[in-house]
Amino acid sequence: MLHSEIERSLHRVRIINLCFYCCFVKNTISALHWSPKVKDLVVSGDDKGIVICYWYNRNDSQQFFTESRAIFCLTCSPHHDNLVAIGYKDGIIVIIDISRRGEVVHRLRGHDDEIHSLVWCPVLGEEAFCSRQGEPQEEDATTGDTTEEAAVTKGYCIASGSKDQTIRVWSCTRSRVLTTLKLPFLKRRGGGVEPAVRERLWLTVHWPKKTQIFSSCFGGELLQWDLTQSKKQKWELLGSSGEGQNHSRIVFNLCSSCIEGRELLLSISMDRDVKCWDLASLNCCWTMPSLGGFVYSLAFSPVDTGCIAVGVGDSMLRVWNTMSIHNHYDVKTFWQGIKSKVTALSWHPTKEGCLAFGTDDGKVGIYDTFSSKPPQISSTYHKKTVYALAWGPPVPPLSFGGDGDRPSVTLYSCAGEGIVFQHNPWKLNGEAHDINKLIRETNSIKHKLPARTEIRWKPDGSVLAIGNEDGSIEIFQAPDLKLLCTILQHHKLINAIRWHHDHGTQPELSYMIASGSNNAIIYVHNIKTVIENCPEGPVTITEPFRTLAGHTAKITSLSWSPHHDGRLVSVCYDGTAQVWDVLKEEPLHNYRGHRGRLLCVQWSPVEADSIYTGADDFCVHKWMAVKQKHSRPPPGKKSIELEKKRSSQPKPKAKKKKKLPGKWPSSQDVSDSVNGGESVRESFLEENGLSDQEGEKEQQEQEPAERTSTEAHKDPPAHPPPASVPDLAKHSTVLKIPPVRKDQIKPGSDSSMKRKKPRSILPLSISMDHRSKEELHQDCLKLATCLHSRDLKEDLPSCSGDHVHLGLFMDRPALYTLMETEGKSHLENGHPELFQQLMIWKGDLKGVLQSAAERGELTDQLVAFSPMAGYQAWAWTVEAFAKQLCFQEQYVKAASHLLSLHKVYEAVELLKSHSCFREAIAIAKARLRPEDPVLKDLYTSWAAVLEKDGHYSMAAKCYLGATCAYDAAKVLAKKGDTASLKAAAELALIAGEKDLSITFSLRCAQELLSSRNWVGAQDVLQQHESLLGHRLVFCLNELLHKQLNARNPVEPRSPSAPCYHSWEVKPDCSFIEMVTHVWQSIFAVDTAEQAQCMYEQLRIIEYPPSTINTHPKQLLFHISHDLTLALLSHQTGSWEEAIKATLGAVSRSYEAGNFTLLQEICSRLFPRGCDHLRDKLDSTNSQTMATYTSLEAFVAYGQLYDLWWNQSKDSLDWEQQRPASEACCHEQGALDPSNTEEVCSLEKISTEAESCSRERGSVVASESGLAIGPSLLTKRQRKLRGCRVLLSEEYAALQSTHRDISRVQQTVAAMISQHQKNNLQESATNKLESESDLEKLPSPPSQSQNEQVKEPVSLPHLMNQLTEANRQLAQFPDSIKASPFPDVLECCLVVLHMGVQCPMDLASELQEQSLRLLRKYGQLYIHKEVCRRFLHDPPA
Repeated sequence: MLHSEIERSLHRVRIINLCFYCCFVKNTISALHWSPKVKDLVVSGDDKGIVICYWYNRNDSQQFFTESRAIFCLTCSPHHDNLVAIGYKDGIIVIIDISRRGEVVHRLRGHDDEIHSLVWCPVLGEEAFCSRQGEPQEEDATTGDTTEEAAVTKGYCIASGSKDQTIRVWSCTRSRVLTTLKLPFLKRRGGGVEPAVRERLWLTVHWPKKTQIFSSCFGGELLQWDLTQSKKQKWELLGSSGEGQNHSRIVFNLCSSCIEGRELLLSISMDRDVKCWDLASLNCCWTMPSLGGFVYSLAFSPVDTGCIAVGVGDSMLRVWNTMSIHNHYDVKTFWQGIKSKVTALSWHPTKEGCLAFGTDDGKVGIYDTFSSKPPQISSTYHKKTVYALAWGPPVPPLSFGGDGDRPSVTLYSCAGEGIVFQHNPWKLNGEAHDINKLIRETNSIKHKLPARTEIRWKPDGSVLAIGNEDGSIEIFQAPDLKLLCTILQHHKLINAIRWHHDHGTQPELSYMIASGSNNAIIYVHNIKTVIENCPEGPVTITEPFRTLAGHTAKITSLSWSPHHDGRLVSVCYDGTAQVWDVLKEEPLHNYRGHRGRLLCVQWSPVEADSIYTGADDFCVHKWMAVKQKHSRPPPGKKSIELEKKRSSQPKPKAKKKKKLPGKWPSSQDVSDSVNGGESVRESFLEENGLSDQEGEKEQQEQEPAERTSTEAHKDPPAHPPPASVPDLAKHSTVLKIPPVRKDQIKPGSDSSMKRKKPRSILPLSISMDHRSKEELHQDCLKLATCLHSRDLKEDLPSCSGDHVHLGLFMDRPALYTLMETEGKSHLENGHPELFQQLMIWKGDLKGVLQSAAERGELTDQLVAFSPMAGYQAWAWTVEAFAKQLCFQEQYVKAASHLLSLHKVYEAVELLKSHSCFREAIAIAKARLRPEDPVLKDLYTSWAAVLEKDGHYSMAAKCYLGATCAYDAAKVLAKKGDTASLKAAAELALIAGEKDLSITFSLRCAQELLSSRNWVGAQDVLQQHESLLGHRLVFCLNELLHKQLNARNPVEPRSPSAPCYHSWEVKPDCSFIEMVTHVWQSIFAVDTAEQAQCMYEQLRIIEYPPSTINTHPKQLLFHISHDLTLALLSHQTGSWEEAIKATLGAVSRSYEAGNFTLLQEICSRLFPRGCDHLRDKLDSTNSQTMATYTSLEAFVAYGQLYDLWWNQSKDSLDWEQQRPASEACCHEQGALDPSNTEEVCSLEKISTEAESCSRERGSVVASESGLAIGPSLLTKRQRKLRGCRVLLSEEYAALQSTHRDISRVQQTVAAMISQHQKNNLQESATNKLESESDLEKLPSPPSQSQNEQVKEPVSLPHLMNQLTEANRQLAQFPDSIKASPFPDVLECCLVVLHMGVQCPMDLASELQEQSLRLLRKYGQLYIHKEVCRRFLHDPPA
């Protein structure tokens, strides 16, 4: 049984191939079981008391409402098909019969609390329990509701486990308790059970043997109960011989198995461990841990080498000893005090077993992994998800005091709200401190600090690196956290920061810091100079030491190799892990084993080449870097596929807020503008559109755990952080400025009179000049005072402040103050362009350009002004503006600006990278040399994209532009329609690709032929002289189709009429003469040399043999090809080849089962028979004569059926006058055997045929009015004598041998198939079958006269038969075996039937020959049934 709490949380059924089952379920499923007796029956129960039975093989279901109670568990009986036991939440157990609409068979009362588990006794009967009737029993549980129909002769028992801490064994036939087992209070748990422990009880019961029951106990222990023990203690604890063998949490499932003679028990628990127990020793054999959520964090212990901590989304953390020798999965699970996803981990640098963890709900705690005590939890909670933890030296105020009064290291935590707390590990119940306060005080920062996203101490504890939401990284010096430098490299949120280890061979490498963000690029900076020189003021770093590009999605984690210098591994949302040689900027190894997005990585401190990665596929992988076959990440496709896994429910769009001027743009604005609204940092609850399976059940609405975007301060900073020119171009903030609409205003219109007054560039000054007269007078006095004081060279303390607007009438500093005030006002009101104009008036053009580039507010006007600052400033501005336009997805405009810098290749590459191939080709074509390889690369790249999207015509143009005509023709023909194939053929012909053009022309002609357009097919083929032979084939096919369609429409339901040529042919000529005339008049094939050339051209083409599934059009075309070869051979005088080709055409129709076509071909080619061909053949050539004999037989075969189906009028009249009782039951067509109850002997059939023939002959002789004319009779008899070739004993023997071989092969195949079925059944049921059953199987109907008795045939006997048949087959000449021939026995049956029907036509020798062949070779049961059907017609 599945754990009901898990089932209730799933709210759906998870069964393979039972997707239709979910539609029957309305309520929350609380119990589910697959019937062990009925293999396709699944039974479920819900919290409303509804039971649903689903038979998935027939897609049928039934629903029962037995009790109005919440179902907690249910189980199907292993002994009875229709019995199901159900346990309810209130302790009631009922057994229902689903065959009687869920009728209650038994109702068992005795438990006081919810039923956790039900299990049936593995065997029927109650003898083992009935002998102990004298023991004290519980009260009778019968309530009077038991039905008498439920009594089973042998009886059956069932055991139940309940939350009331008891296991009860019930007698279902007597509806009472046989045994009650009380869970013990184990001494190893302290002599009692705490109330909290009792609440966590889940009592699982497993009954593998009749006298042995296994059950779970409090907190994860397992017990073995011996039902035969009469003493008080009937249980024995599993795993009591050693510590740590039992589960740490409650057990849900138990099952047993026997492998190689060992009885094993498997258990699964809430601790997500799977344990295997040896029932002989009751010890745990092995433990296999599993994960129930995303793997968010990995951390190796710096003290206990090889011990890695795993933070998982199932509200548990694991500690895995990877160095364990005896158990590869030596994992300890910790869950107490967590209750949320474990999103961050960090080991104490010196204290063994001290592990700090952070959770999704903002909790920070410390575990002692060597103790079973609950963790210490910090009293200070974060408001959002904890993303980073780090141990480092204490900073004020915890750094105050002596060494013994403060901890050596403290714990730092960074969470989604952007705050870093410092926790005192000695007093976690005390208040944690926000280090931003210290940073403000130390560095005298007045503006609002950015939101923190990552924190990492240098290994020696001297420097702290903090990553921010805006992509910046700040480096602080301990202990006062003095700001040393700011790294402005990333444009998005910082996800990972890692310092290089300090034990490498190159000490300077310890100053390297690697960082990854949401922009898929890893930057490595070397800040040795900054740390060693300790500058007076903070510096800004904008150039990286190394750039590692290759990932295609956000970087989630990094890890330096402790065994190498400059070796880094990164993980990414593209689903791969990448190992880099940082010093060479070279990708080394790429791991692609995960099936989801990677979230964390750790390089093993023990094995130099081992790396551990965790992902959202619920897995931790250990892999070897040197064994990876890939060296770099995939080119972006995988990340797109992973993004498709996100939730289909669209996220609510946030309302766009008006961005106030003067404020630094937040990272939310950055991500919204660059990534189309991507969150700052996705919630751990909703990553990949999935949620962890063990998330909180009570949480109905998932709150996003994103890191809060930094809100801009109301007052803009007086001095923005300095940035160098190259860095400004990389800033990711984009502010899209809507274009100014320039509407044309007609003269004299009303709109021209109401034109809006332009906004003043000095609104503050203007507004101050529109005050009252008194205030204006005061301004005049104040201005005079200031000017007079300036003349007297006195200080001007009062000439600022409220009188800034007077700066327009004072000196330059006062004017600058006015401009600065006016500029702030413009920025606050959302008019940065006016602020920029003021700065330009001020003369600070470079400052304006720099500020606009930082804010992403460069405009065409600023770019036009930039030459005033010099060429370098202009070039930098244009490049920065191009990058800004790229962020704004204005790639064409950005490329145009790059062209102004003569960066043609950069402009082309920019357009190409954003799929603007048309514009890129235009630029490259206009600005680059024609032979430049970039142009060809553009064409081929665009063609590949177009071809993938199905735009084949455009792709062909691109290939032509790249001078790849061959590829152009091939891609043009990909669609496969006639127009495309025709265009592709012409294109290939123009380009000189003659062979390719011929191929496409033939394909196009075939397509036109399938649509019955012979005119179009000939037009396509006539472009190539080398296809003249194929044109002849199409010509013959058209003429043949035209004749067949005229006599009997081949395709009466065709939507379009056939398109024939209007060739002139003689009306009375034969088919061969007609074809020859058209060939000579239309195609000018009138010489033997031309015919020989055409024959050689077509002879090399071979078509596969026809079958009954061959399409009629295809069959007719293949026959036309063979007939074309025959006629060409006829023109060249090669009669042997002509006979061979003609036989091929006739045999194709015979093999395809198209008898009508066979007759039509024979009648048109040989209207008077083929006797005239014998004289033209070499009679000494056995192969040629065998071929001729076969052809003659097929011609006679057609004539035979024609005589049978088209009898003379007199014969028909005579047949109509026969009594109804003498009517012969026959069918026109193939001889279809019918099922008969008895099969008469061949002698009886022949006797009846002979007697019937004599009687019919006498009747005909006596009827003078019905006599047939002598000429007609002679003609029919002559034709029948021509059919003697069909009654060939040699071919009858050959065909009989083939039938024997086929029969033996079929029998052997049936034996093998049955043997395989027996083996499968034996493995499934564990029952051995006798050797005779495996070796002997029923044979086909016996050849003896008593066919009702089917004697078994042995495999050696079959092999002897097969050997004998092969020996006989080898004695036949190869010429006969290579030539097809009609079925001789079939022809014998037709001849005999015609003799019974019209005895006057049949010569006695033909009848005797047919009877003799049937007696000799017609011993198969199938021919006897056919004989009985067509010949058994006794006279009345």
